[in-house]
Amino acid sequence: MCAAVAGVAAVLPLAAYAEGFDTEHIFGFMIGSDVGEVGEREFQSQTTGRFAKDGGRYRALNQEMELELVPAPNFRVELGTSFGAYDINGVPGFDDRRQSAWQGVSVDFRYRFLGREAAPFGMTVALATRANRIDETTAAAVRSYGTELIVAFDREVIPNLAVAALNVSYEPEWTRMPRTGAAEQDATVGVAFGLMAKVKPDVLIGGEVRYLRKYDGIGLDELSGQALFVGPTAYFQLSERTRLTATWSVQAWGQRAGSNAALDLVNFERQQARLVYGLNF
Repeated sequence: MCAAVAGVAAVLPLAAYAEGFDTEHIFGFMIGSDVGEVGEREFQSQTTGRFAKDGGRYRALNQEMELELVPAPNFRVELGTSFGAYDINGVPGFDDRRQSAWQGVSVDFRYRFLGREAAPFGMTVALATRANRIDETTAAAVRSYGTELIVAFDREVIPNLAVAALNVSYEPEWTRMPRTGAAEQDATVGVAFGLMAKVKPDVLIGGEVRYLRKYDGIGLDELSGQALFVGPTAYFQLSERTRLTATWSVQAWGQRAGSNAALDLVNFERQQARLVYGLNF
């Protein structure tokens, strides 16, 4: 898919060329190295859907509202709160649930170490921490704390026309069940590649490929499962102050530990989608 996007980008008319990229928000499940200019303030609404597990009916929606601030050069802070909606029926190992509830809060720090204007590529380190009262997968009442560390790289592969990004991530999570006192730890590591190309000065299209591995234990003690997600992404600059990003991803390959199945629908979903709306104020 990414090769096809690059081929399309190479033959686009010169009219598609415009100013350089701002990669902060053009990707869906990934991030770029840009963090915004000092003094910028943005409101962002991010809706993520996850669909289909190993049997039964599984639908999960997460609605996150975020405030993004850039208080210093190359440094961005994001504060967020989220709500979850679930429709789970007949999924092995899951209780049947149909509910909506406030889920939790999050804070995200990003620092750009390298900018594309002065280095061969951009590089940013992002550290996000969240606290949830509803489990993101099962919708059970929990006390969950997670951290996601991402190192993001990007580079314009065709100046002013096509940009590629690489993300490397590590996401440990600690969960406790209030009713029983039981506790568990797990971690997800991933590598993702994305490519976006301008088809108009205010429209970009492309795709993302993500490879994820989930482990029991935050020290990557035992592999639980792995999955490869592939899908398209589109970015629209709606106006000078507003933007919209839409992405959809399907599990093209996966394997649960101890299983010969072609997909891992226990640790991951069959399909994932995300819609992000942003307003600069």
